[in-house]
Amino acid sequence: MTRLSLRSPSTLTGTHKEPALTAIDPTELSAERALEIQNSAEFQELRKTLRRFVFPMTAFFLVWYGLYVVLGAFAHDFMAIKLLGNINVGLVLGLGQFLTTFVITGLYVRFANRELDPRAAAIRAEVEQA
Repeated sequence: MTRLSLRSPSTLTGTHKEPALTAIDPTELSAERALEIQNSAEFQELRKTLRRFVFPMTAFFLVWYGLYVVLGAFAHDFMAIKLLGNINVGLVLGLGQFLTTFVITGLYVRFANRELDPRAAAIRAEVEQA
């Protein structure tokens, strides 16, 4: 019988190292300080930046997915058009759903690395210094 451990391999070998970035312990922040951070202009700008990406991308994907579902339900003849051998429009659009998911994920990671993470790090540094 194999035993699983929830401990990381580094803790099993005794070579545990502290992470480079330490997380802020939420129990150390007072409610007033947390609200102050949340209401700060920097944090509000961070949220606005996130929403400026997430909401349009979500709307785009939901419309694209809805179109695929509607076509699948009501446009059987269109979806059955053969493009190459047994590959039809429905299959291509279905695979397009997966492709779109991966592309959106890649765009978000790139966006987060360039736009969100530097701003979040600046806010974190300011909070940790205070």
